Amino acid sequence: MQKQAIKNIEVCFSPALYDYYRNDNAIVVVSDILRATTAICAAFDNGVRNLIPVGGIDEAREWKGKGYLVAAERDGIVLDFADFGNSPFNFRPDRVRGKTIVYSTTNGTQAIMMASGAKHVAAGAFVNLSALAGWLRETGCDVVVLCAGWKNRFSLEDSVFAGALADKLIGSGNFATMCDAAVAARELWLTARSDLVGYIEKAAHRHRLKKLGLDDVLGYCFTPDSTNVIPVLKGNMLVSLTDY
Repeated sequence: MQKQAIKNIEVCFSPALYDYYRNDNAIVVVSDILRATTAICAAFDNGVRNLIPVGGIDEAREWKGKGYLVAAERDGIVLDFADFGNSPFNFRPDRVRGKTIVYSTTNGTQAIMMASGAKHVAAGAFVNLSALAGWLRETGCDVVVLCAGWKNRFSLEDSVFAGALADKLIGSGNFATMCDAAVAARELWLTARSDLVGYIEKAAHRHRLKKLGLDDVLGYCFTPDSTNVIPVLKGNMLVSLTDY
């Protein structure tokens, strides 16, 4: 059997930097741990049929007018026309199973749309870390982890996840990197992994959520491998990899 060529992994710490990392032959993994990509994984784990990511509030409102269920927030606050926000706990089986949901968030869905020209786009989170890493190893493609960040700023939790994924891929022997951001992210992960929730106490967005009373999701968001679902972009919607 021919040995698989070593592939490259890079980490983009902000959507503002994405043009420097753009690789249309790569798989882009979007990371928005608190909370968009974690919630996307939760939705598919609970049986959602598909999710339609949209960037603008007006577009989300138009979908609502067409009769779709809409999950939408800005700065953590549920928009007044939306059915619910972006907590993973909103995507319960009784609300989402078999349904199409339109989804718009402050950072995560816009990062997904930004990456839509890549070979594949996947939603990555701690909850699907090992399943995602396994699939990426099988595909034989380069990988770019796009951290959704906070309004184009660096985000600690997204970057720690990027490091966890880089560590798994590089540790498998199938990937290498010459990307300083990937090296730095991996170092963050190696520092944080022994007490992940404790380490994330340093993160600014953790405290934004706390002020809003929305930090009940921390335990869920930082528990690795609670699901095997891999949400991927197909056309204008996210579907489960099994339906891709």
